[in-house]
Amino acid sequence: MKIYAYQNCSTCRRALKWLAARGIKFTTAPIREQPPTQAELQQMLKVYRGDVRRLFNTSGQDYRRLDLKSKLSTMTSDEAIDLLSGNGNLVKRPFVVTKDGGLVGFKEEEWARLK
Repeated sequence: MKIYAYQNCSTCRRALKWLAARGIKFTTAPIREQPPTQAELQQMLKVYRGDVRRLFNTSGQDYRRLDLKSKLSTMTSDEAIDLLSGNGNLVKRPFVVTKDGGLVGFKEEEWARLK
């Protein structure tokens, strides 16, 4: 399991602490400096049944600055994936990649199903 996280994000820290407390093995990557790859983003898009908005950090400054709230509905999935893979600030975090899928954000009940 690979977790893309931001060290100053309290939700990311809580998620990593939750995993460690349960002895779940994972590797971490700095989401801002090393955003998820296009392949990982495509995998997550399948998990969320094509709902590309779920992959975006909609409360972030970059999202607001780029006015993505109004632009996202007219973007293709490929355009959105290109944008996300080039700017880790836009990606919802923590971003978890597993061999069979993954998760974005941190909700304990969802994470309890991680393998």
